[in-house]
Amino acid sequence: MNDRLYLLKIRLLDIEPEIWRRFVVPGSITLDRLHDVIQIVMGWEDYHLHAFTIGKKRYTENPEYKDDGVHDGRFRLVDLIKQKGRTFGYEYDFGDCWEHEITIEDSRYFNPELQAPVECIEGERACPPEDVGGIPGYFEFCNALKNPAHEEHQRYTEWFAGFPWYDGVFDSEKFDIEKVKSELLKYLRWSRDRYRFWRDEQ
Repeated sequence: MNDRLYLLKIRLLDIEPEIWRRFVVPGSITLDRLHDVIQIVMGWEDYHLHAFTIGKKRYTENPEYKDDGVHDGRFRLVDLIKQKGRTFGYEYDFGDCWEHEITIEDSRYFNPELQAPVECIEGERACPPEDVGGIPGYFEFCNALKNPAHEEHQRYTEWFAGFPWYDGVFDSEKFDIEKVKSELLKYLRWSRDRYRFWRDEQ
């Protein structure tokens, strides 16, 4: 691992107690790949559009949507931000509007115990489920699950049973770091550089 490594902390805004993760990525990572990693470490499932905001500029997978910024796959993290302590924004799902703040805690991180150039180190609390209705919907969801007498308890219980990430049972206080590490290793395996692309001419 000769690449410069960044130690990042991401936190989901406007929810207390805080939902956060600390993880490592290579500085050469493109923003579209950083999005992939964030989806895994947070527990999102990549159903929706996203955007990064760095300074006054937006970077997104679909800049044609409402003429919204520039394509994030063209930019590497190290080329945009180098300073330790800088923060930038990440928004996921423009309907539910999940706003995150990312802090660069170290832009030349070194840890001899790292197993891979992309690794989650720690975090707290479960990520909200997809399509729960943003922050108001999430609070209603949590309240309904905790209270069997709540008029929406049965509906939410049955609805959430289909979510594979949490094995159908939601615990807002649980963060399964071993599962995240396993998913990151799979991602690294699947996204590794290939000697030849499968569509190459023979």
